[in-house]
Amino acid sequence: MAIRKTFEQEIQQLKDEILLLGSMVEQATLDAVEALKKRDMRWSEQIIAADKKINEKRFELENKVMILIATQQPMARDLRMIASILEVISELERMGDYAKGIAVINIRMGEQPLLKPLIDIPRMAQKGTDMLHRALTAFVNGDVETARAIPEEDDEVDMLYEQVYRELMTYVMADARTIERANWLLWAAHNLERLADRVTNICERAVFAVTGEYKETRSTYDEIEKTEK
Repeated sequence: MAIRKTFEQEIQQLKDEILLLGSMVEQATLDAVEALKKRDMRWSEQIIAADKKINEKRFELENKVMILIATQQPMARDLRMIASILEVISELERMGDYAKGIAVINIRMGEQPLLKPLIDIPRMAQKGTDMLHRALTAFVNGDVETARAIPEEDDEVDMLYEQVYRELMTYVMADARTIERANWLLWAAHNLERLADRVTNICERAVFAVTGEYKETRSTYDEIEKTEK
């Protein structure tokens, strides 16, 4: 019983640290978009440097999981949770890369002004990080119902991305010289769209950890696109 109690305590500690890693990713994402909006390159440099901490936290957690497997002799259902934890921290590290990517975009733009004021890109960031926060909470709490519901919200992020794309293309069609500045913003939006996709992956893992069932979750928007293709 003592071994089992220790195992459960260590799993809870890992979950707590996942929430910490998630908060680091959320803040990096919001900061990266705000730095881009303000064309604050020094802030972007700080975000790029801070990504190292996200990477270090990911590998720290992976190491703790390996030690847990080696010392606590987890049972089959425990291994399902452990595998899910490994997957979630990997997803979070990749999301951190998307935030860093947006910071890199801001720096690479140099002295060029934004092609247009940022409206929908910050909305994508707010929506994506809100989804992420709730997805991680659902994972930690074993809340299957919430984990199954969140992916439907990915439609909102997808539609914002399409809106950004269409608006930027109107600038390019009006003046081909704007194509580079349009591409910078499109890549920033793409990073945020991918972040929301990875939130869906976390939701799938949350369901799997509790039920043992793994089913790819597709939003209504995804299904429409699949049908049209």
